[in-house]
Amino acid sequence: MADQTSTANQWPADAATYNLISPARKRLGWALMAAATLGLLATIVFEILYRAETETWRPAVYAYVLWGVALGIGQVLTRGEDGQRALFLLPALLFTIAMVIFPTLFGFYIALTDWNLSSFTGRKFNGLDNFWQMLGDPYYRNALFNMVLYVLAVAVEYVIAFGLALLLNAQIRARKFFRVVFLMPLMLSPVAVSWMIGKSLMEYRFGPAATLARHLGWDNPAFFSDPITARISIMILDAWTFIPFMMIMLLAGLQAMSREVLEAARVDGANAWQTFWQVTFPLMLPVSVTAVILRIIFKLKLADIIITVTSGGPGGATDSVSSFIYREYRDRSNVGYGTMLAMAYLVIIVVFVTWLLKLANRFVRNVN
Repeated sequence: MADQTSTANQWPADAATYNLISPARKRLGWALMAAATLGLLATIVFEILYRAETETWRPAVYAYVLWGVALGIGQVLTRGEDGQRALFLLPALLFTIAMVIFPTLFGFYIALTDWNLSSFTGRKFNGLDNFWQMLGDPYYRNALFNMVLYVLAVAVEYVIAFGLALLLNAQIRARKFFRVVFLMPLMLSPVAVSWMIGKSLMEYRFGPAATLARHLGWDNPAFFSDPITARISIMILDAWTFIPFMMIMLLAGLQAMSREVLEAARVDGANAWQTFWQVTFPLMLPVSVTAVILRIIFKLKLADIIITVTSGGPGGATDSVSSFIYREYRDRSNVGYGTMLAMAYLVIIVVFVTWLLKLANRFVRNVN
């Protein structure tokens, strides 16, 4: 009862402390933040409109720093102690705005311009011309189709990773040695994997894989000349690199499982398959969903292996969206159109991953 009385008496005191901030001080704080915000916006607009005359973004940077300082002072003036506590979050907010929000907004602006680095005319605003060009671009649609195939391949990678995790979790000889061996692809750079396997082992004239394929009856073992074979080869290279990533997550989940549950299933007469399907697999669903979603996120930015091995060929058959955008920048120097492709892909990724997370949460809840 005494605690309730103390709590009841504390709230009016806190409210009274908040009300001690004078209206004049609040008006000063709001005026300072408003003036700094208007100054920052005016500086950015001036930089955009008169970029050729200024040739530097330093005025905008200085205005942004002053805006951050004014925002912190304004919070203290208008909110008192709450404003002082908010100062601890202000650096993270300013960093996020500078490194995430502003580049994204600037990217959308670049996407609405005709900007080719090989042209002497410079950057020119062209509205939605890049967007309409993107909708009619068959190579971009092909890259999106390839990404669907690459993402669907994650299901096969998950099955293989789960099998390896079960194998390494069993009591077998040299278990620690095999764990290190299976993790080695993850320790290598995808570019190194591309050169060692894609450019060396799978080279169609003298590569060991091509030589073995000839002995097995394949007359022309060109792994990257046929569109279907090339896609499958890229999937195999990427899977060999990142299956250990899912395997180690699943192995950690298996080792964290209670042994008593598995022993109880065996006592009840369940065989190995029944134990896996009715006990192990349901208990591993949260870890499995996390591993698959993370793998899909890594798959959505697949580019380095494709750029190194095939450069998107033959005829764009192996292109991912990221590799296609990279070549749009590198080979054609088309900054405006390439940025439009990147911004559209960003929107697709955000919508797809958001939907995927909701679907995964609903699936796990229904199973549980």
